[in-house]
Amino acid sequence: MLLAFLCFAGMDTSAKWLVAAAIPALQVAWLRYLGHLICTVLVYAPKHGTSMIRSNKPGVQALRALFLLAATCLNFTALQYLPLTTAIAIFFVTPLTVCLLSIPILGEKVGIKRLLAVMTGFIGVLIIVEPWSQQFEPAIILSLAAMSCASGYFVMSRLVAGVDSNATVQFYVAGIATVLLAPVAVMNWVWPEDPLTWFVIVLIGSLGAFGHSCLSNAHRHAEASVLAPVVYSQIIYIAVLSWLVFGQTPDSKTIIGTLIIVSSGLFIWFRERQALQ
Repeated sequence: MLLAFLCFAGMDTSAKWLVAAAIPALQVAWLRYLGHLICTVLVYAPKHGTSMIRSNKPGVQALRALFLLAATCLNFTALQYLPLTTAIAIFFVTPLTVCLLSIPILGEKVGIKRLLAVMTGFIGVLIIVEPWSQQFEPAIILSLAAMSCASGYFVMSRLVAGVDSNATVQFYVAGIATVLLAPVAVMNWVWPEDPLTWFVIVLIGSLGAFGHSCLSNAHRHAEASVLAPVVYSQIIYIAVLSWLVFGQTPDSKTIIGTLIIVSSGLFIWFRERQALQ
């Protein structure tokens, strides 16, 4: 799980580097999924063949893939304007949003303490984005929309848990996004200008495929409630990569807001663990 989130942090860093190199965000997203699809086919096709195309819940798998696709496109677009640390801090609201969505969609019961933790987490978001400030960055809205779509993706993941093989899950996620984004990517295509940009393009797709594979394998060996807090390791990875690659460090409001969001998320995880015991 730690390795998976290191891959995701590297993927976001690569995406920000590519959009800064004037590669369109939707082209970057398509290249990310194309690389993911190629890796999926190379790894799973020899063993599973065409069976990886067949799903027991194709509609839910397709909706899940669309949520992740929307989250990726919105996030990569937001990264053109936002520091990595700000974007990832907003992403950490996802577990709180999933907690809310699980009530109407999954029929789960959420007590008053967890609802208060969710509200506290959203206060952390307000501290980071400062919507009342004259320096409010409109790209924050894109990042919040990406977080909302990612929350839908995780809720759908709960609905299809154990329904299909890892090969099928990976194929749907990568295949649908690759097909849908291809026309947009081709129409706005920008050729990379140097070998380093080509290397980062190959890297972003490989990191996506390997990260999701690590994630799936982690869930096969441990309960989701055990693995959940590991998501917060990403803030450490992002802080280091943001400093090394872009020379950016998180400001005080981002640090304070992130600590509030993480604390709220960990409290919800603790309450869920208690409910399972």
